[in-house]
Amino acid sequence: MKRIKFLLLTAICVIFLAACGKENEETKGSMAEDLVPSTAATEPSSADESTPGSEDTGSSSENAGSVDDSTPPQEGMVRSRLTNEWVDPEVANTRPIAVMTPNESSAIPQYNLSQASILYEAPVEGGMTRMLAVYEDWEKLDKIGNVRSLRTYFGYLALEWDAFIVHVGGPYYVDEVLNKTDVQDLDEDHTAFFRSSDRKAPHNCYATGSGIKQVVESRKLGLAYRGLADEHHYQFASASEPNTLDQYSSAVSAGKIDLSNCYKLTRCYFEYNEEDGLYYRYQHLSGSSDGPHIDGANGEQLSFKNVIVQNMYFEDLGDGYLAAQNHDTTRDGWFFTEGKGIHVTWKKTTDFGATRYYDDNGNEITLNTGKTMVLLIKDGSSFSYE
Repeated sequence: MKRIKFLLLTAICVIFLAACGKENEETKGSMAEDLVPSTAATEPSSADESTPGSEDTGSSSENAGSVDDSTPPQEGMVRSRLTNEWVDPEVANTRPIAVMTPNESSAIPQYNLSQASILYEAPVEGGMTRMLAVYEDWEKLDKIGNVRSLRTYFGYLALEWDAFIVHVGGPYYVDEVLNKTDVQDLDEDHTAFFRSSDRKAPHNCYATGSGIKQVVESRKLGLAYRGLADEHHYQFASASEPNTLDQYSSAVSAGKIDLSNCYKLTRCYFEYNEEDGLYYRYQHLSGSSDGPHIDGANGEQLSFKNVIVQNMYFEDLGDGYLAAQNHDTTRDGWFFTEGKGIHVTWKKTTDFGATRYYDDNGNEITLNTGKTMVLLIKDGSSFSYE
């Protein structure tokens, strides 16, 4: 009799648990159906406040590549104004450096380029491109570069971050930006720079973080932000609720972004990795086969959470040198993240003011937490995505 009661009780429990499981599955299904992307406009977010959620950015906390970054890994850490990642307050409050870096085949590999938070690339003379690497946590880097001469339009990009411009000379017309009030640059000061013996000049000049800090302090330039640049440069979504671009019906699939027609020598392209949600950079340098763009310091391939292609007006100054129109309100471009892309327009109206990007509804775009690559191309150039 006791055995019959025990079996009867067990059967009742099994039936009850099965019913609960079914109810939970139905509840999960209805919740997933409620996560409908929204096209609502987003408001700029503070670097230290919670970032926009799915209703603002079309993001989903259940995104396969998302991670929980709602709390800092260590107490006291704050959001980076460059990447929105958690960083130490001392790092967040120290002005970045913006380093002029060549990218022709004889300049490869560069060192510590993968450590840059923001990386710009633009055409220069002779069909080559150069890069401006903006570093946030730079003081402990022992080999940065190589470092080459400045071009004016890169100087204006550096001002957006209130950065120290690190370069080795430049043609006379760069005085346009270097002679402006409040512009601070380091031009091959021997304390900050060194020449290596394993490569011929001009591609053998490098800077050190400790040397740059020593020059900044000896010249009393000040490491703290001066309030000249916008405190909130980019608008970010959190890593736990990324902007998937699902809120845009016009979003295109972009597993590969190819700029071969824009940069004839480097012929760079990017491939999206769904596992980590990053775009990995490749180059097809003149005289060599295409392959990953590798950092010589650590062997890492350059990768980015956000890729922006920005059309700009360029003008030939003679002898192959170019000028570019950084201040503009009439040009467009594209924003890529999470394997998708949307058309954007951009505006920059002051020297130290940020270049801001807007979707076709007129709302400022929301970048995802992580590093950003900005590719400046000549107006009318064509690139492809697929």
